[in-house]
Amino acid sequence: MGSTSAHNNEGLGRRDLIKRSAALGLISVPTMSFLSACASSGGDDSGDKKPQGQKSKDNPFGVAKGGKIDVVVFKGGYGDEYAKAWEAAFNKKWGVTATHTGTQEITGKLQPRFNAGNPPDIVDDSGAQKIKIDVLHKNGQLLDLAEVLDAPSVDDPSKKVRDTLIPGTLDPGLQEGKVVALNYIYTVWGLWYSGKLFKEKGWTEPKTWDEFLAICKEATAQGIGGLAHQGKYPYYINVAIMDLIAKKGGLDAMKAIDNLDPKAFVGSDAAKEAVEAIYEVVEKGYLMPGTNGLTHTESQTRWNQYKAAFITCGSWLENEQLKQTPADFDMKFMPMPLLPGSKMPYEAIRAGSGEPFIIPAKAKNLAEAKEFMRLMLSKEWSTSFAKEANSLTILADGVDPSVKLRPGTQSTVDVSKKAGTNTFRYLYTEWYSEMDTAIQNASNELMAKRIQPAEWLKRAQAAVDKAAKDPASKNNRRD
Repeated sequence: MGSTSAHNNEGLGRRDLIKRSAALGLISVPTMSFLSACASSGGDDSGDKKPQGQKSKDNPFGVAKGGKIDVVVFKGGYGDEYAKAWEAAFNKKWGVTATHTGTQEITGKLQPRFNAGNPPDIVDDSGAQKIKIDVLHKNGQLLDLAEVLDAPSVDDPSKKVRDTLIPGTLDPGLQEGKVVALNYIYTVWGLWYSGKLFKEKGWTEPKTWDEFLAICKEATAQGIGGLAHQGKYPYYINVAIMDLIAKKGGLDAMKAIDNLDPKAFVGSDAAKEAVEAIYEVVEKGYLMPGTNGLTHTESQTRWNQYKAAFITCGSWLENEQLKQTPADFDMKFMPMPLLPGSKMPYEAIRAGSGEPFIIPAKAKNLAEAKEFMRLMLSKEWSTSFAKEANSLTILADGVDPSVKLRPGTQSTVDVSKKAGTNTFRYLYTEWYSEMDTAIQNASNELMAKRIQPAEWLKRAQAAVDKAAKDPASKNNRRD
């Protein structure tokens, strides 16, 4: 899923993304896919006496030689080798020693540290067990990242860091008007298929929902599942549901959900048609057998074994499945097919920034943490990430064009270029984590045929209405 900048929140859409389109056109690199202001001025000693470096344009936060930094990275689809490469580069530049933790148990390992006032210095707060950004923000545990965003760019000190980023990519890190998380990776979400399988079967990429269902029907008749999804994590099937809502109803339908409209779901024709379309896949038996009970990697691996025609996912999929993907699989990404009367074109995709990096307000090594994030947004570190993780960062034109793309990654670049400014991005997932969880739970019930579409809409609307009662919600608004 992952992020964006003040209140130009049209997804990654329209005017904010005209420049993004141009930026992507200049990049022939892997896709897929900070910042900070002190809560108190200075604030880099956190009670410990430690050496302070001389601040300058090349050292805006006063990093001292020989310091330390505590880095925690979600070891998921992108692995953590990229972070180890960054840490080595940071040590070479500043002599700073890194303590590195790569884990999928972000909450389990870090919540006790946050509670004790002893958090790491920088965290990739991602995955199913991430600590909710909105909860951390409400508890005053996140640094406002404005200071890093306004610092000089490593590559062009005449520019601020924020001016070197793909437009719109800071928005998902906003909480009450402040950027408190930097979503580092430029991500697209949608459907995936095997180019090899489609060629063998004579199937062509479906542009309408009827064409999609026709392939699912034919696949099922041949003993192949139509659609696989990562059943134990209903976040993934919500990619399909929410994409269909946005493409059917346009940006207004998307904004109604983010803005907690009393008719965001119940009373929305787009939402009704979208959830009924997904349920039709369930009702007709087009799901890959067993997919409802599988983890993300289990479902994805069966898809790699040609046991399903389609799977929903974001653009981290290729890197996450490197070891399981046959050499001739020819992984392909595609937009969500259209329901009849959709307001957005077929080429429209959900696109934006994912993988939120945060700096805890009580980090002991704030100067080092802020400089580490600034360097993340240099071409050197962006290219390093692309090489290790097969993904594009939010740095515009940020990867050496000599980097060769894998098939799936190349297809995300191609689809992004075709989409142009026809992109969108929900923000409720970052703003209202409890609402997001409730909608995911409803989708889990829907896919298991324990509830019908009407009940799903009712539960989703109840989650919206509950979120709207939170006074803080008035500070999150998309125009």
